[in-house]
Amino acid sequence: MRSSWLMCVLLGSLAWGQAAPPGSAPAQAPHAPAAAGVKPPSLASPADSASIPGTAPVLTVIGVCAPHPTTTAASKGTAAKPASKGTSAADCKTVITKAEFEKLADALAPPQNAEIKEVNPQVKRQLANQLPRYLAMSEAAKKQGLENKAEYNEVLKFAKMQILASLLQRQIQADAAKVPEADIAKYYNDHPEAFQQYTLERLFVPRNRQIQPDAKEPEAKEEENKGEKLTEEQQKSQQEAQKAKLEEGEQAMTKLADDLRARAAAGEDFMKLQKEAFEAAGMKIESPTVTLPKIRRAGLPAAHAAVFDLKVGEVSQVINDAGGHYIYKVTAEDQLPLDQVKEEIHSKLQNDRTREMIEKVNGSYKVETNEAYFGAAGPGMMPGPRPMGNRGPIPPAAPPTKAPTPSGPATAQPQTPASAPTDKQN
Repeated sequence: MRSSWLMCVLLGSLAWGQAAPPGSAPAQAPHAPAAAGVKPPSLASPADSASIPGTAPVLTVIGVCAPHPTTTAASKGTAAKPASKGTSAADCKTVITKAEFEKLADALAPPQNAEIKEVNPQVKRQLANQLPRYLAMSEAAKKQGLENKAEYNEVLKFAKMQILASLLQRQIQADAAKVPEADIAKYYNDHPEAFQQYTLERLFVPRNRQIQPDAKEPEAKEEENKGEKLTEEQQKSQQEAQKAKLEEGEQAMTKLADDLRARAAAGEDFMKLQKEAFEAAGMKIESPTVTLPKIRRAGLPAAHAAVFDLKVGEVSQVINDAGGHYIYKVTAEDQLPLDQVKEEIHSKLQNDRTREMIEKVNGSYKVETNEAYFGAAGPGMMPGPRPMGNRGPIPPAAPPTKAPTPSGPATAQPQTPASAPTDKQN
C-alpha cells in the first residue's frame, strides 16, 4: 500500500512541478538549503539538453540490475541485464537513455503547450531524484516476493483507476482546449458589454468621521484620572453619548456626499472634492487618486454596476454601501477589439467545455451506500485523482487588475463595497 501512495506522490509532485498558468513563474523544485560557501546545483539549459543525442545515457543507477521498464532497442548495449548468480551489487547497473527518460517524463507530466518539445528542467530534476529510489525499492520488493501477495493486486487495481482517471482528466482538458475560432467570434459578438472598457473618476466619502484614539468625553477623562470606576448608569450614559455622536457623524457624512455629488454634477474637479471629503472625515491624504482607467464591468462591485449604464460625461447618483458613499463620473468609453481579448474568451470557453465534460461523466452514475456498514453520513471522501501534468484551464475572468487607491496609479479590481480606499497602492 505504501508503494502505491509513494507513486501517487511522484505523479502528483511531477504534475504540479510541470503545470503552471500562462504568464506565471515556473514552480521551483524543493531542495535542501545549500551549505555555506557551496553553490547550489543549476538546471541544464534547453540548448544544452537539446545537443545531447537520444541514445546517450542520462541516468545510471549503480547497484540495481533490472532494466528500466521503458528500455527500448535504442539503449541496447547500455541497459543492464538481470544479474546472474555470483554477480555483485557493485557490478549491477541500470542505464537510462535520454529518449527513454523523456518518454517517461512526457507521460507523467506532459508540457502544457504542445509547441514545447523539451522536457521542463524542473521535471527532469525531480524525476532524476526520485526514479532511482523507485527502481531500487521495486527490485527489493520483488526479491521479497511482494508482487505475489494478494494486496499487491488490490493496490494495483486502485492505482490503475487513479491513473486512468487522471488520464481522462488530461484528455478532457486537451479536448476542451480545442475551441473553434467561430465559437470565439460568436461569444465576442453575443457579449459586447463584457468587452467595453471605461475610464472613470471616483469620489469616495467615508461613512463616518475618523475617531481619534484619545477623543474621550471630558467627564469620562476626569473619572478615569481619579481612578474611580464608572457606575452602570454612567457607563450607559457614556455609551448612549457615543452612539449619538456616531449617528450624528454618519448623517453629516451622508449630507456631505449628497452635496459633493451635486457639485460634481455641476462640473467641479473630483480631486478637489475628494480632498474635502477626506478632510471632513479627519483623514490626511495628500494626493488621493480619483481616476480609474481601463475599467471593465467585472472591475467594480455588483452594487456599483449601474455606473456602466451612464453616458460619457454623466455623474452617478450616490451609491451607499457598508464601506461608505461612492460617486462616479464616466470620462471615456471604448470597445476592446476581438484580437485583444481572444485569449481571454478562449480560456472562458475552455473552462465551460471542461466543466460540461466533467459534469457529463459525474452525471453518468449514482451511488447507493449501505448505511448499516458506513453509517448515516456515508463513506468518507478520499482525495480525487490529481491531474497528471496539467492543473486545468484558467478560470475565466476579466484581466487581472488591482484595487483603486487614493494615491498612486489607479487600476481596477472587484473589491468589496466595504473596503474604503487607502493611501497606499496595494
